[in-house]
Amino acid sequence: MACGISTYAYFWRISDRAPEPMTLPAMLRDTAALGGEVFQICDYAPIESYDAARLADVRATADDLGLTLELGTRGIRPEHLLKYLDTARELGVTLVRSMLNTADHRPGTAEAVALLKEAVPRYADAGVTLGLETYEQVATDDLVDVVRAVDDPHLGIVLDPGNSVARLERPVDVVTATAPYVVNIHVKDFAFTRRDGWVGFTYAGCPLGEGLLDHDGMVAAVRPAERGINQIVEHWLPWQDEGYDATARLEHQWTQHSIDTLLRSK
Repeated sequence: MACGISTYAYFWRISDRAPEPMTLPAMLRDTAALGGEVFQICDYAPIESYDAARLADVRATADDLGLTLELGTRGIRPEHLLKYLDTARELGVTLVRSMLNTADHRPGTAEAVALLKEAVPRYADAGVTLGLETYEQVATDDLVDVVRAVDDPHLGIVLDPGNSVARLERPVDVVTATAPYVVNIHVKDFAFTRRDGWVGFTYAGCPLGEGLLDHDGMVAAVRPAERGINQIVEHWLPWQDEGYDATARLEHQWTQHSIDTLLRSK
């Protein structure tokens, strides 16, 4: 098991709200400086435009820093997954995260199984594992059914129990249902707070250990150290009223706290 950081931990610092958005090499250097062992390039659109030379530069930078790379995208159309498989080969990646749905494609269980049975054998041949993330658009039981039906050790689940709360699924139930199939863990804590006037709630991120994520219980169920499953830091950090500098500073603090917590628990 290794502990790492995702592009989602740099959400505001790579956004168009940043005066100078962080580059991918800058995120890699920051991850290494914070003690991370893995960097997951997740839903990072610019990577799709990188040519072979630029991908080689990214891989060389990661190698120099002692970082393992992972990739993340959305969708399961075979042509898209195979494009990411090519990128994975260029980067030396052995884990690609995806999600069943995209803005223009929401496959049912049967279609998802058929599409994945076309693409996953190519991943297996390349020694790359594809992980499908738990999230509110797809019932966890349906996601598990898809993975079971494809029945290939190179297809599993990326566990992020906080995502499924919006589907009224309890995090502990998501962990229990997916544990045998987990190949990657996204670690972010989350909590509900009352809105002004007690009219409803805000559901957002919080520092690891201060919210509703039972991280110890998740680790006990999944056994990442025993099974060689990486844990990747993400956040749901709300924009701060004080502006970009305060938001970026807090984002960095949350990331440092999360990676330190994970490394201490190894």
